[in-house]
Amino acid sequence: MIKGSIVAIVTPMTPAGEVDFDALAALVEWHVAEGTDAIVAVGTTGESATLSVDEHIAVVRKVVEVSAKRVPVLAGTGANSTSEAIELTQLAKGAGADACLIVTPYYNKPPQEGLYRHFKAIAEAVSIPIVLYNVPGRTGCDMLPATVARLALIPNIIGIKEAKGELGRVRELLALGLPKDFALYTGDDATARESMLLGFHGDISVTANVAPKQMHDMCVAAIAGDAATAGMIDSRLSLLHKNLFIDPNPIPTKWALEAMGRIRGGIRLPLVPMNPDHVNVVRESLRAAGAL
Repeated sequence: MIKGSIVAIVTPMTPAGEVDFDALAALVEWHVAEGTDAIVAVGTTGESATLSVDEHIAVVRKVVEVSAKRVPVLAGTGANSTSEAIELTQLAKGAGADACLIVTPYYNKPPQEGLYRHFKAIAEAVSIPIVLYNVPGRTGCDMLPATVARLALIPNIIGIKEAKGELGRVRELLALGLPKDFALYTGDDATARESMLLGFHGDISVTANVAPKQMHDMCVAAIAGDAATAGMIDSRLSLLHKNLFIDPNPIPTKWALEAMGRIRGGIRLPLVPMNPDHVNVVRESLRAAGAL
């Protein structure tokens, strides 16, 4: 089981909007050096919604190549079409991903039985470990704990990223009696520390993009039950947890990485550069965390 800080890595782009593979490789090297425990390529933060299939798989392949088995790589392969999600998952497996992170179908709002059959179909079609991803604030679809419990019985569905952002949901999942090797990850940095102190295994994180060592250290402490150390580290990160979402993700994160000199300022429509009124807020958040 992967534990700890799992970065939902950005996809660097040139000012013209082309994928910047050199900057991506440098980010991966930095994360390995800073202690990031695993990398999610082409998730929401990686602008998966605006990449072509060829670009999507090329990004996964580059992250796999550069990480060189030093850290596990999860590929985002969700879609609101089951057949498309199967295709992306097959391609990601072929590109060398260790596992796939698959979001609930967005926009078409399937019922719980539809969610179950969607993920079951993908798991049966592609023999790769699958982590479910629930983020109702983006998808308009909430996968309930009872559905997670059903899916956890499928052998290659190995975990869930729960990003509802409510500790009540964290407690519900912990109370299900899921298999001991079923991984529970939070996808909400603001409640990550509490989630791990309660028993979650890690955080699939946006904040880790700009503060990888701090997020790794906080996760290690929280998973070990060291509330004092986890709280001390997390208090310095709290402004990042909040203000990296002051504009839609990943707009502020990409601005922050550019300010840190790690990427150029490219982003794709319909996303746009960060609102200038928010620059000082994000800059001060980076300084508070010791990231700038």
